[in-house]
Amino acid sequence: MAYPTGRHFLQIPGPTNVPEQVLRALAKPTIDHRGPEFKALALEVFAGCKRVFKTENQVVIYASSGTGAWEASLVNTLSPGDKVLMFETGHFATLWKNMALRLGLEVDFVPGDWRRGVDPAVVETKLAEDRGRRIKSVNVVHNETSTGCLSRIAEIRKAIDRAGHPALFMVDTISSLGSVDYRHDEWGVDVTVSCSQKGLMLPPGLGFNAISAKALAASQNARLPRSYWAWDEILAANKTGFFHSSPATNLLYGLREALRLLEEEGLENIVARHSRHGEATRRALKVWGLENLCLEPKEYSPILTTVVMPGNTGADRYRGVVLEKFNMSLGSGLGQLKDRVFRIGHLGEFNDLSLVGTLGGVEMGFSLAGVPHTKGGVAAAMEYLAGA
Repeated sequence: MAYPTGRHFLQIPGPTNVPEQVLRALAKPTIDHRGPEFKALALEVFAGCKRVFKTENQVVIYASSGTGAWEASLVNTLSPGDKVLMFETGHFATLWKNMALRLGLEVDFVPGDWRRGVDPAVVETKLAEDRGRRIKSVNVVHNETSTGCLSRIAEIRKAIDRAGHPALFMVDTISSLGSVDYRHDEWGVDVTVSCSQKGLMLPPGLGFNAISAKALAASQNARLPRSYWAWDEILAANKTGFFHSSPATNLLYGLREALRLLEEEGLENIVARHSRHGEATRRALKVWGLENLCLEPKEYSPILTTVVMPGNTGADRYRGVVLEKFNMSLGSGLGQLKDRVFRIGHLGEFNDLSLVGTLGGVEMGFSLAGVPHTKGGVAAAMEYLAGA
């Protein structure tokens, strides 16, 4: 294959493009993770993470994937046989459910069609019916990366409160943190799960748990086995600026720089930018005459758009054409959506011209792959971007 000139367009919804400043920070020489220079780095990063999660409480950082952070959220707060309320909003919600089952938890998995977020009214009904208070946690994926559907966390918190239920509230923000409005403390979340390779604009390798006082108290009596994931050891070490085991030092250098970039732009501006790019993409989709997988406008994800292929098949062939002709990667369909959809990522290190180039590749790919569509989607997006 001939060398593809120009930059590779990585338009999957994570891992996202890593900014040049972050790449340079990652390349710094590794230092003693028990020395004073590392202590200063760690304390700066801990404080920056609190600001992004919007919490005054502790944020634990693991050398792990987001999957590891999922496991940490469960094993630190629950005991064998505990009942957990979860919702089938897509592929990743299903994987979190499968993990809970493997850990010996009982899961009430509310079925869904993968085209909507969690319905707060269903949360309230389920909890009101639980008169014996067997449900110990409510677990929700904020932005379902496989579908492009957003769940309304603030409304779900209100539903839990209306039911007067004491269950813990756990939220997966793996693809939303740093891109979508999120407020750990204000929305009464007990454990927020996240990772490094989406809105935080880093390579994979860091997992996060933001922990409420209620969750920390629950961890004292939780009986699921835990060792590496245990909060108590890592939090004790973090108090002095260190970790209880070898940290991912160079990723922490990158995280410090990524946090600086986020704060320089401002979280409110970042949320507005992603919202604007999501709207521009959906306007293109409307002109093309293709279907958005997400059915509820108030649940449209601002960080990715999942496109249903005409006839519900052929998405993988189409993505192959786009990769070969334009050196652009689009997200694949996952789980039951395999080959039925493709996903356009518009998050992280991203601007108007990045989006126009992305949508241009998508539209040209339709013609080359013989996908039925109406031309002009890119023009509609450009008109919106120029006027918004």
